Amino acid sequence: HSSRYPQMDQFCSLFSWIGVIVVSYVGIRALRYVITGLFELVRPVPKVTVGATATDDQTPSNASSSEISCQNPWSLQQLATQPVQTPAEVRAAIDRARKAHETWKNSTFSQRKQVLRIMQRFIVENQEEIVRVAVKETGKTQVDALLGEVLVTCEKIRWTIAAGEPFLQPEYRVHGNLMLANKVACVEYRPKGVIGAIVPFNYPFHNVFNPLIAALFSGNGIVIKVSENASWSINYYGKVIRACLKAGGAPVDLVQFVTGYGETGSALVSGGVDHLIFVGSPGVGKKVMETAAHTLTPVTLELGGKDAIIVCDDVNVEQMAQLVCRATYQNMGQNCIGAERILVHTNIYDKFCKTVVDIVSRMKHAPPLENHSDCGCMISQRQLEHVDALVQSSVQQGAKVLAGGKPPTAPSLAYPPTILAEVTTDMRIANEEVFGPVMAIFRIKDDAHAVQVANSCPFALGSSAFSASKARASKLSSQMHAGMTSVNDFAVHYLCQSLPFGGIGESGFGRFAGPEGLRSLCNERSVCYDRIGFLKNSIPPPLQYPTHPRAAEFCSALVMLFYGSLWLRVKAVFTLISVSMTPKGKAGSAAPKNKGE
Repeated sequence: HSSRYPQMDQFCSLFSWIGVIVVSYVGIRALRYVITGLFELVRPVPKVTVGATATDDQTPSNASSSEISCQNPWSLQQLATQPVQTPAEVRAAIDRARKAHETWKNSTFSQRKQVLRIMQRFIVENQEEIVRVAVKETGKTQVDALLGEVLVTCEKIRWTIAAGEPFLQPEYRVHGNLMLANKVACVEYRPKGVIGAIVPFNYPFHNVFNPLIAALFSGNGIVIKVSENASWSINYYGKVIRACLKAGGAPVDLVQFVTGYGETGSALVSGGVDHLIFVGSPGVGKKVMETAAHTLTPVTLELGGKDAIIVCDDVNVEQMAQLVCRATYQNMGQNCIGAERILVHTNIYDKFCKTVVDIVSRMKHAPPLENHSDCGCMISQRQLEHVDALVQSSVQQGAKVLAGGKPPTAPSLAYPPTILAEVTTDMRIANEEVFGPVMAIFRIKDDAHAVQVANSCPFALGSSAFSASKARASKLSSQMHAGMTSVNDFAVHYLCQSLPFGGIGESGFGRFAGPEGLRSLCNERSVCYDRIGFLKNSIPPPLQYPTHPRAAEFCSALVMLFYGSLWLRVKAVFTLISVSMTPKGKAGSAAPKNKGE
């Protein structure tokens, strides 16, 4: 064979060598990733020790007009005061974060992962103290704190370390253009600079770490304005964060905190941050967007929700009732993805109502730090009054109270778990976010009616549908108008940190979590470069200044060559040759003629 076809033998030999080179290249890169991964696994993670909670060292005092009075909402004990920071102080915090960012933006992913590992280790080893501070700050139960503060934060860190890096590496794009055969196209994701975050009270630990993890991993600094209702704990959490940054070799000024009211938040929005994350109400979110427009600051708005759960008539009622109670009463309903509308098929409606009433009647009320408790409290008197107003309004409009529904004796903020039956879409409670421990149960005739009711609300954050038939639940979920949905589960999409989190409609826009969340904190930079470096780029002679009289004809032929039919492409080749071979001084017509000329 070799003697008869020597050229074929040479070709096969060349092809074999190319194969060896390609396989070797791929193998070396794979080995590099394996070695890097093994190194990361065995790399020691420093232990961070933070002394007795800094929060416990403060002596409560009467708050002045320039201070925030912090209290335990369960015991109403005053904890401390925090300063109301001025716009000048907010800008100074942004400047400190920006200076630290100039160093951090050049950090390696290995260093960023190490900082997150240090945080992860501290959280796992100090769960009890983290929970104690969160419970004391917000009056939630220890179980609610472990689920909503600790567990989800650990999962976010785990996913970011394990899977975040590839989404911030250059992403190569296929252009498929023969004219650009020597060009490589890619998108780079470069840190924006300093991220601003305005976060609510409901999860004081997680709400700080949620934007912080993404900001640090994407190479940014961050300034976080915590809620005036959850400012006390930041003394401890801030101390932890600075210790972790220091242990990981990161600038300790990368993360800044500011405290105050609306003016402080407005100063953060307009103070020069490069991206603003806001989690709160639609009313305040619109003001944030209006302020951000003056400086063209991009914003991510998560403006709450009124998640609907559709319960079909083929479910296990006892199992479903427990799940719905957790979805409704987790953190006493002060949960943006809490279940606020329970849509139950009429065939099982009465049985379902009886089952959830039985569960609620056995829920325990006790001081969450002293005893085992199922129920926490509202964050403030204002929030309690808001919840009760919606409950009383629905009763006046025809809803039936099956449990709770009466505010506690003042000054307690422990609003009881409440169940309302026969709720309809024309009631206030069907359209306004409650953010409290109220289960509103709607009677549903069929699947079409369920979808209609679910989509009747302006909020559209999360949604769920339950059925013994996966196909039926999937179909219902696909028809629900929301930014997120779970099939035969509730809010599991938040624990799945590879998914983006956010809503549509009155629930806002933009996403955090997942690849989309990381990339939202980066500037996309489009890059083109030569595949083969020694091939120099030049302008075709007919298009060089002064241009050829037939330059337009040359351009038209290029269009036909790359986008026309086979016959037009053949014709274009001859036209290009003709124009290129014609000297500029002896050219004919200056442009292609139309058939009508």
